[in-house]
Amino acid sequence: MENSAASRTTQKNLVLLAVCIAAITMPFNFTAAAVALPAIGRAFDGSPMQLNWVTNAFMLTFGSFLMVAGALADSFGRKKVFIGGVASFAVLSAALTFAADLTTFDLLRAAQGVAAAAAFSGGMSALAQVFDGPARIRAFSFVGSSFGIGLAFGPITAGVMIEAFGWPTIFLLITLLASIAFILAARYMGESRNPDAGGIDWPGAISFTWALGIFTYGVLKVPQSGWSDPFVLGLFAVALLSFIAFVVIEQRVTQPMLDLSLFRYPRFVGVQLLAAAPAYAFVVLLLLLPVRFVGIDGMSEIDAGRLMIALSAPLLFLPIVAGYLTRWLSPSTICGVGLLVSAAGLFWLSHVPTGSAPWVLALPMSVIGIGISLPWGLMDGLAVSVVPKERAGMATGIFSTTRVAGEGVAVAVVTALLSALTASHLSVSTNTAEAAQHLVTGDVAGASTLLAGTSHAALIDAYSAGFSTLLLVLTTITVVAAGVVFLFLDRGDEQKDGVAPVLRAVSPGRPCR
Repeated sequence: MENSAASRTTQKNLVLLAVCIAAITMPFNFTAAAVALPAIGRAFDGSPMQLNWVTNAFMLTFGSFLMVAGALADSFGRKKVFIGGVASFAVLSAALTFAADLTTFDLLRAAQGVAAAAAFSGGMSALAQVFDGPARIRAFSFVGSSFGIGLAFGPITAGVMIEAFGWPTIFLLITLLASIAFILAARYMGESRNPDAGGIDWPGAISFTWALGIFTYGVLKVPQSGWSDPFVLGLFAVALLSFIAFVVIEQRVTQPMLDLSLFRYPRFVGVQLLAAAPAYAFVVLLLLLPVRFVGIDGMSEIDAGRLMIALSAPLLFLPIVAGYLTRWLSPSTICGVGLLVSAAGLFWLSHVPTGSAPWVLALPMSVIGIGISLPWGLMDGLAVSVVPKERAGMATGIFSTTRVAGEGVAVAVVTALLSALTASHLSVSTNTAEAAQHLVTGDVAGASTLLAGTSHAALIDAYSAGFSTLLLVLTTITVVAAGVVFLFLDRGDEQKDGVAPVLRAVSPGRPCR
């Protein structure tokens, strides 16, 4: 009997290991690509918009397919969806190293996002069947820590590998890790499904993904074409009509992908707004800062990766601390204070010009990381605690989709805004928009070619001024988000409108990107 119990425990731990290894690859796939973006741009000689899609394509499809992947896992089997996701993730990562051009590369990145959604949804739902009670909380905390490892050490690992072996090796490492997760899951993960699961809401899934993609494409076209361009306006009109169609579809189908009735709970709406805050206070910096350090400041990939640890290292332990703080403070209070701390770090960083010493940059980056770590591990628990208990599953799916898809949109919006702000600080009147796009992707040489009469120092000054203004905008957004948290989530009446009490035992980690 003891041997049998020990064998079951070992099997459970190996299943957890498989999901944790897969969890490490997802944020690494995002942060490593950001560090490698200047090198990828040099290798393919693509346009700034094509380079922007290297990150946007993955984030958008990842966020858009999370709820669909969860429904597939419940209907057809969590193990099938997980191992199918990690296997596809491994193959697609290897295929990136053989891409003939940047368009193909971007399409493969989009496919990676679909595979990552399947792996994440299948893995998390499988873990929920394997572990119960406090053991489930501990299991999910390990997954959260795995995401933190991918965020904290992804940039430095990518920097070392790029300088030593070239950028393709970072995707081969992802292939290796995903293959290990596949082997472990195929051998030790048991199959499970929900016998009462409904069908897949394909019309809703297609309309939602289409609307999100068209909107993001329009945002990325703005720096090049302007807000008044007929094509850009047409894209936004199509996106708006597509979102309206999505809402109409969700109101009429029997098994909607998005249960709109959840939005009658004010605190649930507040949690969705909370989900957007880290996108603007933290996630966009995972992309913008490595490009700035390598392309603008002239750091090596290794130095840039080492410096990024200052931003993401707090995620390794502070979310767990935040979980313990809920014994004395409400989660919404902790989240709001954390956002204010992040806002202070963003404001501080806005006053640090390009070319500053690494330690001068590391200090405000650490403050941002410390602040965002407090809500990072509590938001998932809030997402399910602000709706009736029987709606928790749908609430989690909506929250994850809002969060990840919102991060993809945030990256597109912030990149476009930085390009516009940089262009506004260039003194010349021609080619400024295109030159600014090159600067935003770290291509100073390309910008110099377009603006032959502009000095290197003037280009760097324009970027620095635009970056500082952008950080002030992000500071404002983060402060407003903190205000929303305090006003809408920290009400004290936990049972109002049938809302379940706020969870005190929450998972100290969440996915990124």
